[in-house]
Amino acid sequence: MDLAWLVVFREVAARGSLTAAAQALGYTQPAVSRQLAALENAAGGRLFDRLPRGVRLTEEGRCMLAHAEAILDRMRTAQHDLEALRNLDAGRLRAGAFETANAALMPRALAVFRGAHPWVTLSVAEGNSPGQLSSLRNGEIDVAVISCYPHQQLNTSDLTLRYLLDDPLMVALPASHRLARPGRKALRLAELAGESWVEGYSPSSQTLTGACLRAGFQPQIDFTVREWVAKQGFVAAGLGLALVPLLAAGAIRPGIVLCPLHPDEAPVRGVYAATWRVIATPPPVAEFLRCLEETARNLQDSGHGPPRD
Repeated sequence: MDLAWLVVFREVAARGSLTAAAQALGYTQPAVSRQLAALENAAGGRLFDRLPRGVRLTEEGRCMLAHAEAILDRMRTAQHDLEALRNLDAGRLRAGAFETANAALMPRALAVFRGAHPWVTLSVAEGNSPGQLSSLRNGEIDVAVISCYPHQQLNTSDLTLRYLLDDPLMVALPASHRLARPGRKALRLAELAGESWVEGYSPSSQTLTGACLRAGFQPQIDFTVREWVAKQGFVAAGLGLALVPLLAAGAIRPGIVLCPLHPDEAPVRGVYAATWRVIATPPPVAEFLRCLEETARNLQDSGHGPPRD
């Protein structure tokens, strides 16, 4: 059943005349007559009595009118709701990110997005990058902010990756450490040979080990601590050193000094926004990607980048 038939039917019912309805709708009178005939054929009964002057609803017509008005009202509501989604006056955005992205990059980008589109519902899921990509493919999130070191391999063949920034690792030292001098230049890893280290899960340990081996020594990992807040506690207590992404620099607790590594030796991970290539990009996701890119540029402009010796 064509919705246009219902529009014509409602107009004729309101005006009691095919000619008046045709004038109001900008149609010819024969066009209105054809559409009414098509509707009556689909409904299986007469909807109007044809009078010497005008028309009048039959009992079946009165029944049809109530349903026509309900259908047209629902369609008007649907069009309003769809327009709100397109204009970002409604809808949702489900983002995912790795832990240290939630220290600065994500909250700043989300704040920019919410300031411009306060009626879009926001949610954030935290987890490692492989887990975020799995959630993206499963439809649990709409966009994933992930990180990847050059030596790592992530399966992203079915994804669209948007580069955001490079995130170099720094060394977290206890404030009492001999090398924790304010304003010192970049450290060489060889200066840290023989130190104790606090590290977490395997990929992080591999990054540390690979960087130290290239500098000529095997790091001594005395404490395996995965959770970021706990790792800071171990460093602040003087139990070891840890590698810290620059993205997390603003969330370092008291008692810790961050020192940059020489750019020739600092492991650097790329940070990307991932979306699933096989689905269309909804308006909230497209706008959030813009906010992420803007926030990443602002972080770099404010000094987020590999340190220089």
